[in-house]
Amino acid sequence: MAYLQLQGIEKFFGEHRAIKGVDLTIEKGEFIVFVGPSGCGKSTLLRLIAGLEQIDGGRLVLDGRDITHAPSSKRDLAMVFQSYALYPHMSVFENMSFALKLAKEDPALIREKVERAAKILNLTQYLERTPKALSGGQRQRVAIGRAIVRAPKVFLFDEPLSNLDAALRGQTRVEIAKLHRDLGATTIYVTHDQVEAMTLADRIVVLRDGLIEQVGTPLELYDRPANQFVAQFIGSPQMNVVEGRHLPQVAGVPAGGFVGLRPEDVTLQAAAQAPAGGLPGTVDLVESLGAETLIYVTVDSGAQLVSRQPVRSGLHNGDRVGVFVEAANAHRFDAQGRAARAG
Repeated sequence: MAYLQLQGIEKFFGEHRAIKGVDLTIEKGEFIVFVGPSGCGKSTLLRLIAGLEQIDGGRLVLDGRDITHAPSSKRDLAMVFQSYALYPHMSVFENMSFALKLAKEDPALIREKVERAAKILNLTQYLERTPKALSGGQRQRVAIGRAIVRAPKVFLFDEPLSNLDAALRGQTRVEIAKLHRDLGATTIYVTHDQVEAMTLADRIVVLRDGLIEQVGTPLELYDRPANQFVAQFIGSPQMNVVEGRHLPQVAGVPAGGFVGLRPEDVTLQAAAQAPAGGLPGTVDLVESLGAETLIYVTVDSGAQLVSRQPVRSGLHNGDRVGVFVEAANAHRFDAQGRAARAG
């Protein structure tokens, strides 16, 4: 039996049906990431699991217990918010121990739990400081520590890295991954950043308009997207999707359908050196990123593509090029954007 089960979960805000009958099973110890564009329902779904919003339809079952209408304090879950939600007048120790004190746990046990969590999170030397004396990354670790000391059955993270700068996001992402590995805790993590999803998740849940579009491991979604929406949401830069008529070398495209190509499956050569068989095109922009180069090109038929090359390129804006695609790696979508088999 699954550890956490969402069975036909629904949520209405007035007449608006925000969550439209979501079914999902989560196993013990899994790291699940909810992704999707703004307004897709990912944070609402997390809040329904946490008990911060009322479930209007369906059932929520945790470890065999129906918690659909249980108050948040009785669900054995712990949530880490985007805003940290720390008490500014309390020390790090007091913030981390607050929920345990409310539960009237033994003071010696509280200190033991807090000190253990602080050691895991490298916060031992900051236990007597207040939040204003900490960096953003340290405050987020305190918020995570407050969740750890409660030893919940499930950790819930609501876009915990959104308030951090790029360098801290990368560093904290690594810390969260290590923390999950060390604790083995069941985790549900909400983000709009598909790079976070790809690097952290055991499985990704892609949401759109209150519905699940696809569930799978990061590479399953990258290699075998169920539709054009998932194909373009997972991967950075996003998958090239163009009308099939623009790429006649890709066979098996449904009538009125589309071809999807990952940027690494598009290669370019200067027109003067390009062998036969390439599509003629013009370079629009070259982004030299050091370890790789992104080149944006428009083929003469009007289709726009981006190519990722693992080398530095001698091409420049305005250069004429031959465009070559790995037809064997192409994705095919029908006119409604659903994945279609070749042939």
